[in-house]
Amino acid sequence: MLSRLQQRELVDLLFRQSYAVLFANLVIPLPVLYIFRGVLSPTEMLVWLAVIYVLTLGRIVLARAYFRQAPAGTPGKGWLWSATVLSWASSLLWGWLGWIGFAHGDSQLLAFTCIVLTGLVCGAVPSLSASPPAYIGSLAAMLLPLLVLCLTRSGEEFTTYSFFILCLAAANLYYSRVSYRNLCETIRLRQENSELVQDLKEQRDRAQAADRAKTRFLAAASHDLRQPIHALGLFVGALASLAERGPVNATQARDIATRLRAMLGNLGDLLNGLLDISRLDAGVVPLAREPIALQRLFADLQLELAGTAAERNLSWRVCSSRLWVDSDPVLLKRLLDNLLSNAFRYTHSGGVLLGCRRRGRSVEIQVLDTGIGIHPSQQEIVFDEFVQLHNAERDRKRGLGLGLAIVRHTARLLGHGLRLESQPGRGSLFAVRVPLAQAPSQAPRQGRAPDELCSGLGIMVVEDEQDVLDALTNLLEVWGHRVYPGASALLACQRHIEASHSGSAPIDLILSDYRLGSGQTGADAIRRIRSYLSRQVPALIITGDTSPERIREAAASGAHLLYKPLDTELLREAINASQRRSESA
Repeated sequence: MLSRLQQRELVDLLFRQSYAVLFANLVIPLPVLYIFRGVLSPTEMLVWLAVIYVLTLGRIVLARAYFRQAPAGTPGKGWLWSATVLSWASSLLWGWLGWIGFAHGDSQLLAFTCIVLTGLVCGAVPSLSASPPAYIGSLAAMLLPLLVLCLTRSGEEFTTYSFFILCLAAANLYYSRVSYRNLCETIRLRQENSELVQDLKEQRDRAQAADRAKTRFLAAASHDLRQPIHALGLFVGALASLAERGPVNATQARDIATRLRAMLGNLGDLLNGLLDISRLDAGVVPLAREPIALQRLFADLQLELAGTAAERNLSWRVCSSRLWVDSDPVLLKRLLDNLLSNAFRYTHSGGVLLGCRRRGRSVEIQVLDTGIGIHPSQQEIVFDEFVQLHNAERDRKRGLGLGLAIVRHTARLLGHGLRLESQPGRGSLFAVRVPLAQAPSQAPRQGRAPDELCSGLGIMVVEDEQDVLDALTNLLEVWGHRVYPGASALLACQRHIEASHSGSAPIDLILSDYRLGSGQTGADAIRRIRSYLSRQVPALIITGDTSPERIREAAASGAHLLYKPLDTELLREAINASQRRSESA
């Protein structure tokens, strides 16, 4: 079945390739009539010539009108049938002339008629093969009168001519069919090539756009990373200068420590935001879909943001709903947290509204604000990383420009539609479309209380950075664990062997950095240590690589991932969780 575009291409070819036949219809009639002057009367010749020229000129005018007026992309069936009918009519005139040539009985005229009709029938193959009906009808119009005449006459001569006419028709129909198939294949290949070229252009444009976006991303990230690091360096320098003068005043030390903690918090927020985007891109964020009660979700958000609304003197309304939706409760809440934080950040008067509307078999959760709004030309880029339309000075108190980027990546991961409507000075509406779910028959069971914190574990630590290895070893030993550190899996195993000579040295956990020396990874180290221990010991991998590919590789090892900069409480909880999983396995 031909597509509309292929049909249009065939119609184009029919008109383009018909010029040879039209030229023949303008030139050949005159010498043909000269040969037939003794058979036809002057009136018959003039009428035949006039009609053949009128039809030929009509076909030329039709072709020019087609290329001038026919809209691109339309199949052009009306143009096709107009050309086909004119071709049939012209061929019928030649068929009538062939009848006259055969009916006269003169051998020379009969031979001349055969030559003319054979040439016209064969010459029409490349010109009319783009339309099988046009060629079949033309062939029949030229040869059928002769075939009827031969079949109605007796004698071996007419029987032989009938046989040759049928052979000529069969051969030309075959070649016409082959030409038609070749034309269709040529059109198909040309369209595929055009689509490939267009696809390559689109991929090139996407690659160039991604390259420009990456350049902007790295420039913004570099700026936002340098600022807190620069401040940290200055505060550390100030602290060192104070120490050089003698004992440091407690108030001054406390003030510098507070500022250092704030700078570290800013740096951690930025790195965590970048890491969140990379994890979402890598697809390693686990999804736990379940029915979620919007009433409960909205109530939690209302309580959490009530203080923010009061601090900014804004109205904060939540329209509750008894509907349930199907999503990941943690990711959906985080998505809405980011949307609401963004709404409060850019709303200076009025308020923020959280509500929902049912849309068929889904629910559209809407966040509306009366803030400064977003111009339509900028609504696409607000979901890009580090884009802050109203924070040109990059004030970190007004965010980092990662919230809406995380919203977009999270919505894509969850398969939820995202919509934005906004006008400058009239506020914004951000909406996320979530599928409906049936309310569960029983409320989900509450998780059991966490076990007591684990202590006294045997932990093998692999880290090729000596300062980090020393700090991590010291922290774990302060927590009461027995640590066997090493810059590689081999060195960690050697430390364990040395400790084993003094008594029992059980290993409960492997803790490894992801990027190690000599091209080794944390997954390689864990595999070697488990082979050395001859059992599947729980393992944690610490990584600071935000590349989606590296995150996927680390996640594929099966070890639990932790991300730098590492919060000590998260590390403690991860150690405890690994032991709980080990006990329940």
